Amino acid sequence: MPEGGDPTSPDDHARSGVCVVTAGGPYPWIIVNALARRFGAIDVIEEEGEPQLAFLRRRARMTGWISLAGQFGTMVLIRLGKRLSARRIAGIVAAAKLEPEPASEQRIIKVESVNSDAFVREIDRLEPRVVLLAGCRIVRPWVLARLSCPVLNYHAGITPAYRGMNGGYWALAEGDRENFGATVQLVDAGVDTGMIVRQVRGSPEPGDTIMTYAHRLAALSREMCADAVADALAGRLAPRAPEGPSRQWYHPTIWSYLWTGLTRGVW
Repeated sequence: MPEGGDPTSPDDHARSGVCVVTAGGPYPWIIVNALARRFGAIDVIEEEGEPQLAFLRRRARMTGWISLAGQFGTMVLIRLGKRLSARRIAGIVAAAKLEPEPASEQRIIKVESVNSDAFVREIDRLEPRVVLLAGCRIVRPWVLARLSCPVLNYHAGITPAYRGMNGGYWALAEGDRENFGATVQLVDAGVDTGMIVRQVRGSPEPGDTIMTYAHRLAALSREMCADAVADALAGRLAPRAPEGPSRQWYHPTIWSYLWTGLTRGVW
């Protein structure tokens, strides 16, 4: 669907009141399709990916250029590794009956950024009863202030200990296997710092790596996300404050990734 869509489309009456906001990719679509199976027709707003140069500059301000160089090496390795892991990923998809692509009938509204007037206009038009963020930019406070319904976030990690990137990997790398899992939380102005709505924990399978953890976590999390959305629609959310140590993680540097793999067997 083109940006803006058709506010008088004939299937408006079938809307479930659920809106997912994402930048796309297989993991969010696994969640989206699970929600569609539970609730029927849902709306998806897809933002454009952040330009690579802007991402790298922003990350450098947070971690420094040396660390960024190491992280970039791991990012390249992951991209190449996913091609080599394609058969294993396909096995996870088949075994768990995942749906990592948009359904042919799924309506998709495209905007440049979640932090834009165009996004707010679409939310005003759709009037969702709940919004779930799944792999999009951090929403700025002025946008959050314009959203009148509950705004949830799917995070592939257990918060507050594993905020940020690669939560499943970091739990394993830290020897904290019992916290291999994911979280749905209310969105606030921080990075994965909101009140916790639901969490789920599980285990990777032998042979899983940083290339496959996200698929494993999406399979583990899809029903949790649907349950959290159902709670929001029914007005029975019972969020709780995050407890314990809190840390924001990024991609591992290439040297720390290799060292952890060689010494701890966590790849």
